[in-house]
Amino acid sequence: MAKLYFYYSAMNAGKTTTLLQSAYNYRERGMNTLVLKPSIDDRHTAPVVRSRIGLESNAVCFKTEDDLLELIEKRHNKTPLSCVLLDEAQFLTKSQVFALGEVVDELGIPVLAYGLRTDFKGELFEGSLHLLAWADELLEIKTVCHCGKKANMVLRLDENGATLKSGQQIQIGGNDSYVSVCRKHFKSAESTNQSA
Repeated sequence: MAKLYFYYSAMNAGKTTTLLQSAYNYRERGMNTLVLKPSIDDRHTAPVVRSRIGLESNAVCFKTEDDLLELIEKRHNKTPLSCVLLDEAQFLTKSQVFALGEVVDELGIPVLAYGLRTDFKGELFEGSLHLLAWADELLEIKTVCHCGKKANMVLRLDENGATLKSGQQIQIGGNDSYVSVCRKHFKSAESTNQSA
């Protein structure tokens, strides 16, 4: 039975690596997959999903206004899909998360969505909020803070490495812009900024 899965974590936990391993496992068994990523993630010039350790796969990019049910159904009608894998799921809209549920319920295709749970302010992204509410299975991919505790928060850094607590929710970046920390160190960075 097909399900909608949400694999979530802080940054640098291996979400994309896990997605790519899952896609490889399906393909190794002769099954057809579709890898999707939001076009807002413009870190790569080619339409690929690439992990920090160098693994990559071709991907289909989509925009916030795109109907994912329609996009996936067209692909499925050409070549039946065994699984849809979606990177950077935090950038989904509410209607796109609903569409992924329709892919599962109406087309019978499992959907594996991978993304951040919270932003640098400790608030849920729109896509994450609705995936947490509507996914059939929630799976946390764990990473660690510099202190050794589980990292479940993300800090945004400026060009000098100082913590930022204001700005737009979405700013595409990697290790140069973000660091994953535990709740304690997230709060201590926040209080340090308020006293500065």
